[in-house]
Amino acid sequence: MEHRTPGQDPGRLRAGAGGGPAPRDMAVDAAPLGTGAAPPSTPPAGPSSPGSGRSGSVADPPGDLPAAGRGATPPAPAAESGREEAEHAPGTPTDRLRYLEAATRRIAGGIDQGETLRELCRAAIPAFADAMLVHLREPLPTGDRPPDGPLALRLHSIAQGPEDSVTGAPPGTAGFVELTVTGPFAELLLAGRPVFGDAAETAPEVGALLEPVASMPPAPSPGRRLIIAPLRGRHQLLGTAALLRGTDRPAFTGDDLLVASQLATHAAFGIDRAMLSGREASLADALQLTMLPSSLPAPTGVRLASRYLPAAGTSQVGGDWYDAIPLPGNRVALVVGDVMGHSMTSAAIMGQLRTTVQTLAGLDLPPEEVLHHLDEQAQRLGSEHMATCLYAVYDPISQRLLVADAGHLPPVLLHPDGVGEVLRIPPGAPIGVGGVPFESVEMPAPTGATLLLYTDGLVESRTRDVWSGVELLRARLEATASAAASPPLETLCDAVLTILGQGARDDDVALLAARFDGFPPRNVAYWFLNPEPQTAGRARQLTRRALHRWGLDPLLDTTELLVSEVVTNAVRYASRPIALRLLRTDVLRCEVGDDSPQVPRMRRAQAGDEGGRGLFLVDRLAQRWGATRLSNGKVVWFEQPIPEEFREFREADP
Repeated sequence: MEHRTPGQDPGRLRAGAGGGPAPRDMAVDAAPLGTGAAPPSTPPAGPSSPGSGRSGSVADPPGDLPAAGRGATPPAPAAESGREEAEHAPGTPTDRLRYLEAATRRIAGGIDQGETLRELCRAAIPAFADAMLVHLREPLPTGDRPPDGPLALRLHSIAQGPEDSVTGAPPGTAGFVELTVTGPFAELLLAGRPVFGDAAETAPEVGALLEPVASMPPAPSPGRRLIIAPLRGRHQLLGTAALLRGTDRPAFTGDDLLVASQLATHAAFGIDRAMLSGREASLADALQLTMLPSSLPAPTGVRLASRYLPAAGTSQVGGDWYDAIPLPGNRVALVVGDVMGHSMTSAAIMGQLRTTVQTLAGLDLPPEEVLHHLDEQAQRLGSEHMATCLYAVYDPISQRLLVADAGHLPPVLLHPDGVGEVLRIPPGAPIGVGGVPFESVEMPAPTGATLLLYTDGLVESRTRDVWSGVELLRARLEATASAAASPPLETLCDAVLTILGQGARDDDVALLAARFDGFPPRNVAYWFLNPEPQTAGRARQLTRRALHRWGLDPLLDTTELLVSEVVTNAVRYASRPIALRLLRTDVLRCEVGDDSPQVPRMRRAQAGDEGGRGLFLVDRLAQRWGATRLSNGKVVWFEQPIPEEFREFREADP
C-alpha cells in the first residue's frame, strides 16, 4: 500500500471541517502526532525494506512493539534477533505481555505531560488501535481533594493511523468545546473502569466524545471497535483515552480491555508525576523568592541594585541568594551566596543560611567571624549541605572595604576611571566543610567605584568555563563604562546580564551591585571621651559646637538633652573611652558606643527612684532610636529629623 501524507485523501480520518487538517490546538503541542500507512499482512524484517511503502513516521509501530490483535504475527526486528516470535500465535498472552512491556517502557520515558501523551499515542497506534483521542479534565485536579463542580473534559490531542481504517470527515470544531459528563458514564470514569463503546453507560456520551472525528464506523454506535479507558492518577481522574479500530481489523476483545487499561494507567501516572514535579518546582520557586530580599535598603553613602534570574523551567530551583544589611555607623554588609545542588532542600537551606547571616551581621562581627559561625551552622544542618558565600562590609566614612570569602567567586570592582579589576581575595573553603579558617582582606573603596557580587550561574555555562566567564564579565563592565561615564546601576546590571546569551540557563543567577558614594568628612563629628562624671557636660559642649557649625541651631536644645542622657548611661557601665559620633545626612544621627555588652532597656521608674527615666525621654523626643550589641560592646543611637530648609550644607568647613 502506498504511503500518503496527511490531507492527501479525503477518505482518511481528519479533525477539521471539510476534510482540512486538524486544528493546531487540537494536536499535541500544536502539531499532529503523525500518521503511517497500514502495516502489510506480512511486515518486512526491517523498519523500511524496499518496496514496503513505509516511511518510518512517528505513528509507525516501533521495532519493539509487536502488533496486538493483528491477523499475522510479525517477525522480530533486527535489534531482537534470536527471539522466535513466529512460534507464538497472534494475540497470545505472551505477545500481549511483550507489547505491554515495550509500550509502558516507552510511556514512562516521557518527562512532561505532553511527551507522555505523545508516547502513549505512538505506542498505541497502529500496533493496538487505528485512532486515538485523549481528553483531559478541565481543569486538571491538583492535590488529593476531589475537584468541585461537574466532570468536564476537553480534547487534548488526536492521533490517527492508516488511511483506510476510518472514513468520514468531522463536522466541525466541536472538539474545542468542553464536554460535561454526568450520570452513569461519569460514575464509570471516576471508578477507573475501561469499557467498550457499546456499554450501556457510554451510549449517551459516545457521540459527543467522538465528534471531532465524526463517524468512526458507519454504524450509529462504534460497538467493540471503541475502548474508553479512564486516565486515573494516584488519587484523581485526569481524563480519558478513546481507542478506535477500523473495519479492516478485528474488533477489540475482553483481553484488549486489560491492555488499554494498562496503557491508560501508565500514562496517567506519567501525567500525575509531571504535575507533581511541576507543583514541587513551583513551590520551590515561591519558597526561594520569598526568602530573597523584597527590596534593598537605601543606606547613606552607597547605592544598590540587584538582579535575580531563575534557571530554565527544565531545571530545578537552586539556592542562590544575595543581601544588603545596614550596620551601625552607616556601614552596610554586602552578601552573596550559593547553596550547592538544585532542589527544594537547597532553597530551604538557603533560607536558613541567609537568616543566620542576618543574625550574625546584627552582632557586627568581622567578616571572617561571620563566615566561621555560618560554617558551624551549616554543619549543624548536615554535612551534606555545602554552600559558597562572600561577605563584604563597606564603610562610607573611612571609604574602606573589608571582604572574606568562603569558596565563592571573587567580586569585580569597576574603578571610577572605568578600569575593571577582579579582586584577589583569599579563597576559603566552602561553608559546611568545617575546621578551615577564614581570612578578611581590607582594601580601599574609592568614591565612584562599583562593586559587583554574583553567583556562578552568571559566568559559567556548558560552553564556557568559569574563569573565562569572569574575564568576560570584567570586559563587559569596562565596555559599558567606556560607553557612558559612571553608568547608572540599573543600566550596568542589564549590560552584565547580556553575557548570558539566549540559550536556556542551567543555574540561577544572583547579582548585587553597589556604587560607593562615600560620606563627606565635613558631615561627620567624632570624639573619644573618658568615662568620667564630667563627661556628659563635655559631650553637650561638643554637640553644641558641631550643630552650630552645621547651621542646625533649632535642634540644639533637644539634641543636647538626648546626648546627655545616652552618654550618662554609657559612663555608668563603661570601663574604656566612650565614642561619640554625630552624622549629618537628611537626618541628624547620634551614636554613643562603649565597651559594656549590657544593652539598655526601658523600665518604669518608681516614684522614689533617682534614675530610670532617660530612655523615656529618648523615646519621646527622638524620631527613632535603638541599641546594637557589638563584639566589643554596644552602640546606642538616635535620630532626629532635620527641617527641609536646613538639610543642605551651606557653609565651608572651618
